[in-house]
Amino acid sequence: MSDDNQIDIPQSFIALYLDAGRHQPNAPRAVVASRYELCDDLANMLTETAKTMLFSLGLSEDEVLQRCHRGLTGEGAVVSAPESEWVIRRLAELLEWDQPTLGE
Repeated sequence: MSDDNQIDIPQSFIALYLDAGRHQPNAPRAVVASRYELCDDLANMLTETAKTMLFSLGLSEDEVLQRCHRGLTGEGAVVSAPESEWVIRRLAELLEWDQPTLGE
């Protein structure tokens, strides 16, 4: 059995690949799984950076998350805009912080 079949992709991530009114992702499962792994890894890697920013720069949690989001969407971004938002929401979840006000 392939490792791809072992990955439990959350519905919140699968939703990034659903077209309006559709129930099947618009990309193959292997692609969605690899993008999920990348995004989840990014969120996990950003936890220490975010904690450091919070304490060393004296920013609010929301400001830290917004700065991290800007970093993910800048030139040379490796994730799409919807994926970057998912990464930041996952980061907030990992840190047990309130969800940020992205794009609001």
